[in-house]
This record gives sequence, C-alpha cells and structure tokens, in this order.
Amino acid sequence: MMLFGKTIVVTGVASGIGRRTAELAAQMGAEVIGIDLVKPEQVIGRFIEADISSQAGVKQLIIQLPDDIDALCNVAGVSGQSGAATTLAINFFGLRALTEGLISKLRTGGSVVNVASIAGFGWRENSQRATAIAKLAGFPDAHQVVKDFDIPNDAGYPISKEILLVWTMLASHQESFRSRHIRVNAVSPGPVETPILTQFRQVLGDERVNSDVERVGRAGHAGDIAPAILFLCSDAARWVNGNNLATDGGLEASLTIEQFNL
Repeated sequence: MMLFGKTIVVTGVASGIGRRTAELAAQMGAEVIGIDLVKPEQVIGRFIEADISSQAGVKQLIIQLPDDIDALCNVAGVSGQSGAATTLAINFFGLRALTEGLISKLRTGGSVVNVASIAGFGWRENSQRATAIAKLAGFPDAHQVVKDFDIPNDAGYPISKEILLVWTMLASHQESFRSRHIRVNAVSPGPVETPILTQFRQVLGDERVNSDVERVGRAGHAGDIAPAILFLCSDAARWVNGNNLATDGGLEASLTIEQFNL
C-alpha cells in the first residue's frame, strides 16, 4: 500500500483501533498526527490533545493542524454509555465538523475514512431519520436533536453509526469533496477486543455481543481493522469512494442472510 511520505491524521490514538492505525501507518512510512482527549502512553509522530465534542473544540483543533494532509482517519468515538446527546456530539457532529473544517487542508485526491460499526446495520430501515440528522446544518445542539427525533438514551450509539454511514455516502458526492477529488469512505468493524468492548457489553448487553462474536467465531482485534483503514487511505483505493467496508469477519453477511431469509 502506498503510504510512504503521506501525512495521515488519526483521531482516537490513545487506545484500540486508533492506536494500531497510527502504529501501522508510521511503520509504512507515513507521517502521523495523532489526536485524542487523553495523551497516549507512547506518542507516535506528533500528538495533539483535543476534544471534538463541541464546535469550539473542533475549531481549536483545526487551527493546530497543518496544510497538505493526505488522509483523515476518524476513529475516535464513544460507546453510548455517556448518553445519546454526548454520543451524537462525538460520534457524528464533531466528526463531521472536523472533516468539513479540514477540506481546505486536505490535499487534492486525499482521503477520509470514517470508522462506523456493524451497529449501524439498520441504517436502511431508519434511513429517513438518519438522512434528516445527517443533513442538519452546522454543529447543532445534540440535546435538542435527541429531543426532536425522540432518540432513546440507550440507542445513541447505533443511531450515531447509522447517521455516519448515510453521511459517508452523502459526503462522497458533496461538491466540496468531489471538486477536489477527496474520497470519503467508511469501515464497519464488528465486536473488537479493545478497552471500549466492556462498555459495549454494558450498553448493548452480553447476549447481543456474545451472539455477534459466535456468528463469526471470534471477536476482532485492532490489528484486523487498521489495515483496512489504511488501504482506504492509500493510492491503491483511489477508485473507492462512498463505500462502507465491512471489517467484521462476515457478521454483516450473516445478519443480511437472516434478515432477507437468503
């Protein structure tokens, strides 16, 4: 994969998928800029402490980032344990604000990779709601969005990923990206053995998580997901746009077979 000499920004580098993505990108010759609310135990490349849960935090981060970024990996996210409003603010509104705010700093022909989730599998069934929220302008008050769309507090995580998957497709055809040939894609992991998995068990329940793991034989690892993210950052994926790459050991296929009685 062609990453040598590229500047790659990775959010959520303190642990899990973000950390492994940063490590692998550096090993492949990229210049890495890592972003997180918590400083990693081992800094890879350059590190910027930032909070993307608010418009002010995103603006402050954008100022600190350089021009000529080749790829933005939107890995940072929360499990939903902190409530629907906070989850939407970080997993979608902050991610979108950062991405759109960096358009002028992304190189022509650059790449954006959003880490979604198998939890967003229901976006088709809930496409009207996901599209309406994805098209809200600016950085709206997440608490008001939760109220307006009657989002249950324990459903913030899957809904945030449904919105993200819809927005990934919309953004890939948004003129501000298209005019500069910036590709926007997503990856959707299944259950992954990272520190956040314990929180998912608390939010989604052991039965749901265990069922997903049993369908594919094992939980994933950060090292299973990072190469897919970096493939989408690379020149090898220069004709891949608006796509969601299921990195889940076949879980989406299993759910699709079941849903459509294939």
